[in-house]
Amino acid sequence: MNFEYFIAKRLIKGKEHKSSISTPIIKIAISAIAIGMIMMLITIATGVGLQRKIREKVAAFNGHVLISNFDGNSSLESTFPISTDQSFYPEFPEVDGITHIQGVATKMGLIRTATDFDGVVVKGVGKEYNWNYFEEYLIEGKIPDYTGKLNEEILLSSHLANRLGLKLGDKVVTYFLKKNTSSNSKPFVRAFKVIGIYNSGFQEFDETFLFADIRHIIKMNKWEKDDVGNFEVFLDDFDKIDQKGQEIYENIPSTLDSQTITLKYATIFEWLKLFDLNIIGIIGIIILVAGINMITALLVLILEKTPMIGILKALGANDWSIRKTFLYNAAYLILIGLFWGNLIGIGLLLLQQKYEIVSLNPETYYVNTAPIYIDWGYIFILNIGTMLLCLLMLLIPSYIISKISPTKSIRFQ
Repeated sequence: MNFEYFIAKRLIKGKEHKSSISTPIIKIAISAIAIGMIMMLITIATGVGLQRKIREKVAAFNGHVLISNFDGNSSLESTFPISTDQSFYPEFPEVDGITHIQGVATKMGLIRTATDFDGVVVKGVGKEYNWNYFEEYLIEGKIPDYTGKLNEEILLSSHLANRLGLKLGDKVVTYFLKKNTSSNSKPFVRAFKVIGIYNSGFQEFDETFLFADIRHIIKMNKWEKDDVGNFEVFLDDFDKIDQKGQEIYENIPSTLDSQTITLKYATIFEWLKLFDLNIIGIIGIIILVAGINMITALLVLILEKTPMIGILKALGANDWSIRKTFLYNAAYLILIGLFWGNLIGIGLLLLQQKYEIVSLNPETYYVNTAPIYIDWGYIFILNIGTMLLCLLMLLIPSYIISKISPTKSIRFQ
């Protein structure tokens, strides 16, 4: 039987018949597998990469969970102060998975230059603020230093800088309305200095936020020095954000409220969830097309080797052993396609990751370039899944072998 298998494999692979009519069909099938794998790798890497990048950007400006007062105020400005003298600050021992907590405050302002003006939200941050996210987005200058005395350094987005004609070192005159005063009272005026310019690619935030020392807002609002507008909580696992958000809510005073960014920006995160359905749909269609190509190639091989099948049956080979021979050969062809698909696909992803060749419209996708996320676990599962599904699809057409008669097939032309 080993001799029969050897002969069959040699014939099916075309090593005895270089001019086999099945050769172009086999090449097309291999190409379909390779192209399909390339498309699946790109779909997953860009889809998951876009999800993760947008999540990171939303978290950079808000944290993963926000703790604030029950003031019913949905505006971007902090209305009522919260004392930092809390059991959960600066550490939150009751809830696992929290990496950092920081106090911030926001205040609406108006920037005025010699030629233009624009409304902004000044986000006041302190010495404990986590700048790790913004180091990636910094394009000019440096991150402000608020660890010492009160200063006028600010971090400005490139969107606002370009709109208002500002650059590093420029003075930024900003006006703030006073609360609970007559309409004739003069606004607060602060002269800030641009020390850094960032570009997150998230236009909704870039056109809104300006970062300054929180002590400016504390003084203007006449708060106590240990007051903040709200707390931003960072988690180590975004996938547990709903669970951790509930745990945080249960472990803060009843006078405070907590909200996850998935609820605050529900529209964005619902849109991101659609990516999962798109990825599954695209992968399903690609595997189906690749499987149909492999079925076609297998049927052509069976048709071309019909006389050989008859000879093997006459020698005593059973149907299943012959079917396995064809399936082994199909698996070999699939492996070739997967090899080239992985080689080319991963190569393209690495090029995009390093050189950012493909750009996107930030107004639509919230990023400037197509982000890439490469996970070797995903790639392994994708390869194994493709191989198994294609082989399962080939079991049905291979059943034709059992219907071939030895006497008729030997005379088959």
